[in-house]
Amino acid sequence: MSIGTVKLNNAVFYAHHGVMEEEHRIGGRYEVDGSMDINFEKAASEDRLADRVDYERVYQIIQETVTANRFYLIERLAYLIAHQIIDVENGVVSATVTVRKPNPPVGGPCDYAEVIYRCDR
Repeated sequence: MSIGTVKLNNAVFYAHHGVMEEEHRIGGRYEVDGSMDINFEKAASEDRLADRVDYERVYQIIQETVTANRFYLIERLAYLIAHQIIDVENGVVSATVTVRKPNPPVGGPCDYAEVIYRCDR
């Protein structure tokens, strides 16, 4: 079995997550990376679209989860995205999702807060 990794890096969305009231009201920028370990054997040897991860469907999962919900924690966001990828994409062995929140309200300069969550099939 050949295990490889497929990544979608830095998908950017405007959404309404956070602990503070104004974060839910005003919203902000969120960046998401999705990394999926998959069995490459069939897709690589036969070059068939049916045997690969559907990048567009994974992007749609990320987009819908980020923009259609409001959570207090980006931990919840990463958790839901990873589990949905595993549920929808049969060939995915494990999914790792990174969610970044630029300029988090932490009382001082900070480029971003970041959560990384991994789940296995």
